[in-house]
Amino acid sequence: MASRPTRRTGVVLSILAVALVGLVIGVLLGARAQTDIGPFQADLSLRPATSGETEVVVPPLGALHIDSHDGPLRFTVRLGALDQDRTQALISDPNGIARASQSVVDDLQGGLLRLGFRTVAVAVLGAIALGLLVFRNTRRAAWCGGVALLVTAGTFGLAAGTLRPDSIEQPRYEGLLVNAPAIVGDARRIAQDYGKYAEQLKTIVANVSRIYTTVNRLPIYEQVDGGIRILHISDLHLNPSAWPTIRTVVEQFDIDAVIDTGDITDWGSEPEAAYVGSISLLGVPYVYIRGNHDSSKTAAAVGRQAGAVVLDNQVADVAGLRIAGIGDPRFTPDKETSPAGSGRSRQVIEQVYDAGARLAATVKASGKPADLCLVHDPESAPALNGVCPNILAGHIHHREVRMLPAGPTIPNPSRVLVEGSTGGAGLRGLEGEQPTPLQMSVLYFDDAKKLQAYDDIQLGGTGQAQVTLNRSVIARPPAKPTPTPTAPTPTGTPPDDTTAPPTEPVEPLSTTPSGTPARR
Repeated sequence: MASRPTRRTGVVLSILAVALVGLVIGVLLGARAQTDIGPFQADLSLRPATSGETEVVVPPLGALHIDSHDGPLRFTVRLGALDQDRTQALISDPNGIARASQSVVDDLQGGLLRLGFRTVAVAVLGAIALGLLVFRNTRRAAWCGGVALLVTAGTFGLAAGTLRPDSIEQPRYEGLLVNAPAIVGDARRIAQDYGKYAEQLKTIVANVSRIYTTVNRLPIYEQVDGGIRILHISDLHLNPSAWPTIRTVVEQFDIDAVIDTGDITDWGSEPEAAYVGSISLLGVPYVYIRGNHDSSKTAAAVGRQAGAVVLDNQVADVAGLRIAGIGDPRFTPDKETSPAGSGRSRQVIEQVYDAGARLAATVKASGKPADLCLVHDPESAPALNGVCPNILAGHIHHREVRMLPAGPTIPNPSRVLVEGSTGGAGLRGLEGEQPTPLQMSVLYFDDAKKLQAYDDIQLGGTGQAQVTLNRSVIARPPAKPTPTPTAPTPTGTPPDDTTAPPTEPVEPLSTTPSGTPARR
């Protein structure tokens, strides 16, 4: 028969064990809270852990781990979606975004306070509930609750007492960046450059407000007899700020369809597929071809979105236009994945050119001409010269418009419209001395499916408020006069013909952030 001290020790140990198990169960089930951090919806949670740390999860880019404190407690912040109503309210109020930038710390502190109280409550309740279930004794269950309260309070005290604010300067990345040596190698420089912008957070946030205000005032080309409006975007590279701007332009310009010429992601990984979910919110057809940073999983994720049309050496009728497109033949998210890599070697250029040639054969075999041809790399365009009047591309992260050369077998050469990076090239946009601007274009087609004009819209890169719109109106070649018979000259010399080939005059129009049109 066990002695009384032995029985008492056993009871104490069982109470401690039940209390700890109940505490862990309660924390796992209920130690979470939602809070608004500016216009963002964020999920906060606490979890038992072998070592203390703070984890910031930013889907789909990955997670940032900070050795912020000691103790068996992990604090996780998961940033969610933008709240559309609050975002619109902030944009509509000239001072709303400035006030929001000042209240971010208060929002986070308020969320942490609610999370702390909730964690204590669920820990104590979990211990009491398990104590009642195991002991069927209210006194021992109460002791379990008391132990849980002491352990929780002690853990919070240890975390607060060992808080290391400077630890944010030495973070650890997990997720997409871990397997990307090229990006990780540049992370220090990106962080240093971004620190310059972080010091001016209030100014940057105010600039974003002015950007949206300016986009809402951009002038729209007045088409004759209706027509079709297409928004050309490319190379979003996972930039979440691109989607609200795209949606604003779609609504403001009454866009009929969006065309994306690839590189919507950075690594083509499955976690990145969540980024394409905003496509279905645009409310118009979305035509997409794969870029060299996009995988087949990326294309499949795009294809699952409402209104999306994925083209890979195919032709489709969308929004009144016949559109042909082919994905990039390479998959080079780290610039070395494909056998040929992504450099400009002869092998790569031939590979990319052949993709354009395959699309040209597909268009010819379809029996109907295409109004638009889509390729990712402009090096594919020469193979389509004369097959499509207009060829859209991306890849090079800056805007170019040029006419391909005419020839004996190509009386009507094609126009190539290369889009810049609508995502400011993602994180890569911070690597240079100046941020990469966000670029997109609105193409205007008449009822005959001829390109009438195009607007190049550019938003300054991170931390810059400049917004410009350059409009180019395509002049139709003058109608050729009916030739009149002329008598031959005595020497038989043909009549002099000094008519120069028609050129394409443009009519640039720039809009500054004040919304005042200015000639250039």
